[in-house]
Amino acid sequence: MPARHLILLVVVTVAGIAAWFAKERDRRGQKVNEVLAIVDAAYIEPVDDQSLVHAAIDGVVATLDEHSAFVRGDDQRELEAALDQRFGGVGLELAIDSRTGEITVTMPLPGGPAWQAGIVAGDRIKAIDGAMTSGMSIRDAVARLRGTPGQSVTLTVTSAGTAATGAVNRDVTLTREVVEIESVQGDRRRPDGSWDWWLEGEPGVAHLRITGFGERTAFELDAALSQIVAGQATAGGGLVSPRGIVIDLRGNPGGLVTSAVDVCDRFLDEGVIVSTRGRGSAAAGAVDGNPSDVRLATPGATVAGVPIAVIVDGLTASAAEIVAACLQDHGRAIVVGERTYGKGTVQSILPLSGGGLLKLTTAEYLRPSGMTINRRPDAAAADIWGVSPDPGFLIVPSGDALDRLARWRRQRDTPMTAETPDSSTNRPRAVDEVLAGALDALRIESGLDAELGGEKKTARDAHEAAPAGA
Repeated sequence: MPARHLILLVVVTVAGIAAWFAKERDRRGQKVNEVLAIVDAAYIEPVDDQSLVHAAIDGVVATLDEHSAFVRGDDQRELEAALDQRFGGVGLELAIDSRTGEITVTMPLPGGPAWQAGIVAGDRIKAIDGAMTSGMSIRDAVARLRGTPGQSVTLTVTSAGTAATGAVNRDVTLTREVVEIESVQGDRRRPDGSWDWWLEGEPGVAHLRITGFGERTAFELDAALSQIVAGQATAGGGLVSPRGIVIDLRGNPGGLVTSAVDVCDRFLDEGVIVSTRGRGSAAAGAVDGNPSDVRLATPGATVAGVPIAVIVDGLTASAAEIVAACLQDHGRAIVVGERTYGKGTVQSILPLSGGGLLKLTTAEYLRPSGMTINRRPDAAAADIWGVSPDPGFLIVPSGDALDRLARWRRQRDTPMTAETPDSSTNRPRAVDEVLAGALDALRIESGLDAELGGEKKTARDAHEAAPAGA
């Protein structure tokens, strides 16, 4: 057969296959359009076209997995704000008082509009731009408070007052600003709103609480580590140097994988941080399902040689699990607490032309050891998934202990004042049993506690021999 005939045959075959696929796609699209047209014409009541289309997309995505979603409206704005770590607002953290049902200020963000206007923790928000908050959800209140920087919003605020004056009501007009979300926090706030990184009652031990992984997390971590490495003036006027670091990832839902990689890179000189495996692995050069996207550490670790303990719980997920798994697999940290959530999949955020975002699961994460993080729907407790504490460091607090810890933590997250209670008998080790376990891990790891004797080597060998994710 002449070469030109062979070429023509290949072209016609390829064109035929492409036409078949296009026809199949059109056929599927025709069926969806047919259903939408019938509903639009014959349903008992008129239905908004856009609502039908959104419901159709929701239905498609719902058949995939629990993490894929069609994100729009307030959900889209919240997701973008969480990842960007900034939004237009007044700088208030709110909660609903369990006794009164009122929307109550848990903390004004230091330096924000509400802080500058004198709103304090415990104030109750009675109305927002004249709309009474009784029965209003936190989500609705937050949506009303957020908005374009430069625009104003008026709050009706009730403060506790004094025994003589009683509750005080006042209207406060605030101008919205760009509010930045802190993702790296310390042990407690100083009077000026900055963080004290040193754990109270534990000389030389720094406490880094990472609440999420956004665009600015690595920058915030660098700023904190620079202060920790340099040493800071203590209450007694001296300087302290880091003898241990606790990285607290409890309740951290994750965020950007690039941010998690950057955080891990701060503590490693070399080696795999995380890899991914997905449908496109073969096309990208992977063989037999092996990972195609491997993130490696770069030389130049910060706080090299300083012992690290990582605290996790059942709500530690996604990018936070990447950090815990990476530092555990490299023997760089001891993991303390509870087994993590097991959310080890990659969600790609894809903007849609008609508005909204498609959050689609496109791959799964693998630990440096090659073991999976993701917990599949049919996974059993005995299966390998998530990140488990190192042997001897599984600590599961009771519900009452967690409630006490939450109240204590809210107090420490509020800037200290002359009225702040003396905490000498209420220090972190005494209140937080999981944090106390992390401090014990640091002592074992560094040999700070001479009474432990030979336990240091035993614990270290057990840590290195433990299977990843066990």
